[in-house]
Amino acid sequence: MISSKLLSAIALVSLVIQNSSLILILRHSRTIPGPRYYTTTAVLLSELIKLTISFFILLQTQRCSKSEIFTLLFGPESLWVKLTYPAILYTVQNNLQYVAATLLDAATFQVTYQMKILTTAVFSVIMLGKVLSAWKWISLIILTAGIALVQLPDSTPDKEEHDSKGGTGSQFLGLMVVGIACCLSGLAGVYFEKILKKSPPRTPYSSLTSNSPPPKPSLWVRNTQLSLFSSIIALILGVIILDGRSISEHGFFYGYTPWTWAAITCQAVGGLIVAVVVKYADNILKGFATSVSIILSSVASVWLFDFQISWTFAGGAGMVILATYMYGMQDAPSLSTKGEGTKNGLITVSQKDDQELRSMTPPIVIRRDSVELGHGNGEGRQRQGHEYAPSPPPGRSATAVSLAAGYRQEP
Repeated sequence: MISSKLLSAIALVSLVIQNSSLILILRHSRTIPGPRYYTTTAVLLSELIKLTISFFILLQTQRCSKSEIFTLLFGPESLWVKLTYPAILYTVQNNLQYVAATLLDAATFQVTYQMKILTTAVFSVIMLGKVLSAWKWISLIILTAGIALVQLPDSTPDKEEHDSKGGTGSQFLGLMVVGIACCLSGLAGVYFEKILKKSPPRTPYSSLTSNSPPPKPSLWVRNTQLSLFSSIIALILGVIILDGRSISEHGFFYGYTPWTWAAITCQAVGGLIVAVVVKYADNILKGFATSVSIILSSVASVWLFDFQISWTFAGGAGMVILATYMYGMQDAPSLSTKGEGTKNGLITVSQKDDQELRSMTPPIVIRRDSVELGHGNGEGRQRQGHEYAPSPPPGRSATAVSLAAGYRQEP
């Protein structure tokens, strides 16, 4: 059986490759000679691929009947109507990614797109009432300064020649597109998280059996719902309404090349890779993977697109990498407990506890915030919008159930 460490390494390497290659492939597919494909058709195909993969994994993991699967997806407690809102936001965001890749060089796009960390944090504070530590606010300030530094004009002769040919106007438009895409990404992600917290509570461990489906919709249920609704929206709003006349004249696959299919596939599997990374790795390693991706895409842009790395770009990119790593760092977790065997002390999470909770079925998703646990009732508790683990099942330690594997699943 593959160990969790090996799965974590595989997931992180996959994330680095996907993050680095997506921007480069998007840029190349939009700038190669020849007619340009319609971005609306690419987004539709990407969502259909995600839908197929998510639904396949759902069938393999849920082990439910057809009627139960339908209830999970469209039942009265499935919240499928509310999921149409983030589906619209994600569909528009994905289309804007293609537009931004057309207007901006890959390196600038990669660095600037990290502004989604800032927008997600702001929407989390506004919509979820989340309290950010001073450390995270400092990282957001560094992130903003780094992105601003990357946008400073360069006074090199090549840059001046590029600006004289209209490069400044296209870059400004590209930055506006990236800014809108980051806002949509942050809003959709936080709204999706809010929906997840309103899902039906977990069933106590005592009532679970090895053959019973998870009482709470899994991440793959939500991914299936999002992909389905995004596909419908991409078809109606994008393919039919926006580009319907042009597509009927030139064809659905007009301008498609092998690079187009590579961009579609890379974008489709990106979200699924992130889900795996969140499950088997922590935010620090995820931030490290993002930082490596920025470096790789910048270096590759020099070789592939004759991009020139200026001192301002290098300094700004370095600040963004530092801020990404800082923001992903967990605040020091501490837990005040009132269970048996504790005396007003702090419980430290051990590696053994972490591995113990990771091996549980169904998995427990909690936040590594300071919480006060109650034992004995077998029911999970919620406070201030945070989701906590239920009391431990027989043979499991309270420490493991309370603290270990506190990695939140992100949409």
